[in-house]
Amino acid sequence: MSASHGESGLEAMEEGAELLRFSTCGSVDDGKSTLIGRLLYDAKSIFEDQLQHVEDVSKRRGDEYTNLALLTDGLRAEREQGITIDVAYRYFATPRRKFIIADTPGHIQYTRNMVTGASTANLAIVLVDARHGLVEQTRRHALIASLLRIPHVVFAINKMDLVNWDQAVFRRIEQDLRGFTARLEIHDVTFIPMSALHGDNVVERSEKCPWYKGPPLLHHLESVHIASDRNMIDVRFPVQWVIRPQSAEHPDYRGYAGMVAGGVLKTGDEVVVLPSGMTSRITKIETFDGPVEEAFPPMSVTVHLEHDVDCSRGDMICRPANRPTSGQDLDAMVCWMTDAKLSPKNRYALKHTTRNVRAVVTGIQYRLDVNTGHREQGAASLGLNDIGRISLRTTAPIFYDEYRRNRATGSFLLVDESTNATVGAGMLLSEPRS
Repeated sequence: MSASHGESGLEAMEEGAELLRFSTCGSVDDGKSTLIGRLLYDAKSIFEDQLQHVEDVSKRRGDEYTNLALLTDGLRAEREQGITIDVAYRYFATPRRKFIIADTPGHIQYTRNMVTGASTANLAIVLVDARHGLVEQTRRHALIASLLRIPHVVFAINKMDLVNWDQAVFRRIEQDLRGFTARLEIHDVTFIPMSALHGDNVVERSEKCPWYKGPPLLHHLESVHIASDRNMIDVRFPVQWVIRPQSAEHPDYRGYAGMVAGGVLKTGDEVVVLPSGMTSRITKIETFDGPVEEAFPPMSVTVHLEHDVDCSRGDMICRPANRPTSGQDLDAMVCWMTDAKLSPKNRYALKHTTRNVRAVVTGIQYRLDVNTGHREQGAASLGLNDIGRISLRTTAPIFYDEYRRNRATGSFLLVDESTNATVGAGMLLSEPRS
């Protein structure tokens, strides 16, 4: 397969450029898929045969232009309806950064898909049609971004060409959005006028809006500061695997492998293993490329300890004076992902970091109206795509932080044990309600 585009992406991979995960969302037909297609095309990250296929399909559909949205709308049903249903993940790279894009659906019935796609995002792009401004779905997507604690949100005011690049239209929409997001927990908000269809302010600055002094979208994605978004204070290392080859070559080798979920691990640090409470010191930290002196999120490493402590999969290594909350009674926001309703007394398997326990629903505080933010008190159950606040009790303690403090140790999944299907995604709150 020959590539007309993509050498800059290969360079970025070779140099180990920083990774930015971002999601796109917005109302139906706001141009999400077109925007991603434009990014991939203008960033020279698609292959010749992909482009040729898109051109051929565009002609068969009767489009008067090459429909770049087809690069991401992969499902046949999506192409026929002209909407995005599934979460489409795409990868591209520039010399400055690597990117993973989650193109999430706009329909309310696919709220679960948006939560899935945005749950690991550093940044969310919310598309807004310049002709319509702030609408119900914009409010919903901004509210979900706030709930998921996505650190950076870009409001892409799209289709500015259809309002003649009128600065007054852009400023009015910007003012409406600032007023709405002021009530949410979104701390870094950016507004960019653009036309995804024509490529204005997507990769290159547009001359059609000299009144806009900010960068185009890609420059913002390349330069937004994400290094401090992760929790670098609270050391959290959920053990995924205990490595004991017990071979003649390595008779005494014992390492604890996993992904750093918070803080900075350093050789020589005193640590404690939960739940046993046994303490030791880090003697060595290994990566795929060899030993390192320190490790931080989201590095995957193998940690060696000075003593032969009781430590297995699902345990957590942290600092003795800085431990996560340990508890069985949990208070959480949950997004429900299946037709079978969540009701009090229902039982599920709960997966939290590398730890698996069983849990029972002990109560539902309220259902959240994701369009208005209104709390519907006294809800008897949660249905498909509902978001609500619930109480859980687990069969064994888990070691967690509040979601707003650490997204890795503050999130969990609920699994139906009879089908092994993931039925809910949760965000842990600071302490249970009494």
